[in-house]
Amino acid sequence: MKVGLQIPSFTVPGDAALRDQLALVVQTADRGGFDTIAVMDHFWQIRGVGPAEEPMLEAYTTLGWMAALTTRARLLTLVTGVVYRQPGLLAKIITTLDVLSGGRAWLGIGAAWNEEESKGLGFPFPPVAERFEILEEALQICLQMWAGDEKPYTGRHFTLDRPLNSPQSVTRPHPPIMVGGGGEKKTLRLVAQYADACNLFPGDQLQHKLDVLRGHCEAVGRNYDDIQKTVYYVYDTSQGTQKIVDDLGAFSEMGFGLAIGQVKDAYEIAPLEQIASEVIPVVQLI
Repeated sequence: MKVGLQIPSFTVPGDAALRDQLALVVQTADRGGFDTIAVMDHFWQIRGVGPAEEPMLEAYTTLGWMAALTTRARLLTLVTGVVYRQPGLLAKIITTLDVLSGGRAWLGIGAAWNEEESKGLGFPFPPVAERFEILEEALQICLQMWAGDEKPYTGRHFTLDRPLNSPQSVTRPHPPIMVGGGGEKKTLRLVAQYADACNLFPGDQLQHKLDVLRGHCEAVGRNYDDIQKTVYYVYDTSQGTQKIVDDLGAFSEMGFGLAIGQVKDAYEIAPLEQIASEVIPVVQLI
């Protein structure tokens, strides 16, 4: 079982500079054995974390900066809203991150949900059915570009005359693709058809969602075991780490291989160090 860090907030405590404190968090996690480091791909802070006015850094600029600060953790968004960037540009962004990080980039992607920030900043936000059509075309375009196939792509929403991608990604055949979300009819079907990993939320009928994913895999002729199952998890060390170990063990028994999420009070650094010393060495044997 692997442990991943997601950083959902850029509001640092006290008078610390965001740049310095974020660098300390990222480097501590990388040295401590966290498998992945992720940021949200939002332009405003999201409800449930804080008010929209809280600091929010642009995701891929931030990941590129993190790539220079780290040596081993894989880097991704959890997850990119497909309406935020044209697919050809997104493929170039992930390729660039992969090349400059030495093969540590993932593409985390989903159909997007935050209409408020999109309208606030002038991004298109079509109806949900159309967003899923856009998501499927984006996945097709990224895979075509990473395959080195330059023939024109013509879809309902996008037309690319020459989807050239140079340089190619370091990771072959392509950076891993994670499609986030647990929608049974569309999202999990796209996971089965195109992705290397899914990301689900605890309490969301996890075993049922995995069973649905298995069914989609059978329908498209995909090996269910080839898909990495990841789960979102909030790491809270305030009461010690045994519950964390127990929870991750339970996830592992269900078939999950990575629990990625927020570490509460991460900017205080000690919780990251506690997970690195008391959790990661134990759960990596599960």
